[in-house]
Amino acid sequence: MAHPGLPNDVDIIFAGGGTAACVAAARLAKANPEFSILVLEGGANNFQDPTVLTPALFLTHFQPGSPTMLTYTSTPSEILNNRSLPVYGGGILGGGSSINFMVYVRAQGLDFDNWKSPGWSAQDLLPLCKKIETFHQSGDVIDPAKHGSDGPVQVSDGGFRSQSEGEFMSAIRQLGYEEVEDLMDLEQVHGFTRLQRYVSPEGVRQDAAHCYLHPLLQDGRHPKLRVLLHSKVERVIFDELQSPPRAVGVEFYQSDNHIPAPSACQKNLLSVRARKCVIIAAGALSTPQILERSGVGNPHILESLGIKTISSLPGVGENYIDHQLLPVSYRAHMDETDTMDKPFPGWNGVDIGAKLQMSDEEARSLGTDFHASWLQDYHPYSKPVFFCLMLNTCLAVLPQGIPGRPFTMCMYLAYPFSRGSIHIDSSTDGYRLRNGFLAHPSDVKMHIWSYKLSREIARRMPNFMGEIESLHPRFPESNAARIVTSPVAAVHGSIEYSDEDDRLIEQWVRDNIISGSHLMGTAAMGPVEGGGVVDERLNVHGTSGLKVGDLSIAPTNVGANTYHTALLIGEKVALIVAEELGLSV
Repeated sequence: MAHPGLPNDVDIIFAGGGTAACVAAARLAKANPEFSILVLEGGANNFQDPTVLTPALFLTHFQPGSPTMLTYTSTPSEILNNRSLPVYGGGILGGGSSINFMVYVRAQGLDFDNWKSPGWSAQDLLPLCKKIETFHQSGDVIDPAKHGSDGPVQVSDGGFRSQSEGEFMSAIRQLGYEEVEDLMDLEQVHGFTRLQRYVSPEGVRQDAAHCYLHPLLQDGRHPKLRVLLHSKVERVIFDELQSPPRAVGVEFYQSDNHIPAPSACQKNLLSVRARKCVIIAAGALSTPQILERSGVGNPHILESLGIKTISSLPGVGENYIDHQLLPVSYRAHMDETDTMDKPFPGWNGVDIGAKLQMSDEEARSLGTDFHASWLQDYHPYSKPVFFCLMLNTCLAVLPQGIPGRPFTMCMYLAYPFSRGSIHIDSSTDGYRLRNGFLAHPSDVKMHIWSYKLSREIARRMPNFMGEIESLHPRFPESNAARIVTSPVAAVHGSIEYSDEDDRLIEQWVRDNIISGSHLMGTAAMGPVEGGGVVDERLNVHGTSGLKVGDLSIAPTNVGANTYHTALLIGEKVALIVAEELGLSV
């Protein structure tokens, strides 16, 4: 059944209205306003929403029951002491860009080179990196060849920096780390930096919808660019008489229920046709489910659910990548305006970030098996083991009456060895998400190392007031590694840990590791025999007229928060489609 407010067919359909879709749809509409482009977004509009535009309010999106958040739940994992982890995605127009932490962290250039796909190297993508942004940071070491000056996305400090960032920099210098002025030039690694933000100098969040899409929706000159809200794509419609089968439209349903998988009885399926192409851009958790419900995926999974196989691609839903996040909280003497208790409206609570490598000596200390993995995957390359953010609040519920104000060192494992998967478990709704966290023993070793590093940094901060006992391992009072609940005098040397201490840390990691919600890889770019789902032009193997255009296509991880990579993929989608349609973007 057709939607009464839509034409029967359009030129291009975007299944999903997240970051990449907003970028690509806007670029293509601007290139040719006569093209009819439809964006089907499952959530609500974010236009002029103060909780989106005001950086200091970003944590409101993470409250239970938030209508702007999609919350998926992984299956219980024995490795995580039988815990199920929530995984978050943007449930509003603009996707994750409307709710994220807004930290300006770009991937290593090496990350894109490692995708090993023609047209996707760091050199190929650098012009698009510059095209995205207007970079406001100035300084003698800022290379204008690496940053943009007239893009739609403003990158600045938002007009505020906390006093506590100086305290933090004092601590890292005591440990021999360097402050790097531009850690986001795609090459620099191993150091701390005073972060910029996806926030304008006036203090306004720079989400993809407001930066790319809304200006065209509001200007009256692009009437054929449409966004249909609360519209969730069920499956792609194929013309199976063509060879290979051609995507000619989608079925979708409308619901203001923001949970990922409503029951089938709530769905009144509508359809719309696409003359040029269908682009699935629903995110790394929803995109593979749309593919599988459409008959694109592993035949064993599809046939078990009574779904006819259109294209046999066993890689769909596999290669689930996420940055495992270990939040470690402490107390410090800070003014309330330096925390999220009473923040400056244009501030996100994050001033300091880092990309951290590991020395050969540190790698050897973690055992021969780990050292062998490190030599193969880290040592030859300019990439971090962890990236770190200092957040001036606590992500957990705090005990009453503790002095000082909390801050959290968010330790993200940059390139986990572990992988997970997501697949549908019925033909109409439901999913099974296996996060795979800590399945590889080297991931555990790296988290233990990062926990110890966070303690060394925190104790050296001049405003340090102690560790929050309930949010750390329960070391015996007699141990040198015991928790410190009050300020310490000048710190000399490192904390000594016994083998038993390491076992306590390992169990604490298994109990406290969470998802960074940096989700990638489930419709990876590459050859079919290697688990690939799309080619370098983002065409879904074994089909025509169907592309994937979101973070699902990343075959390997990036050592950074994923917003920049999502913007970059959106720009690349627009470039590829424009080339095929004879347009210039």
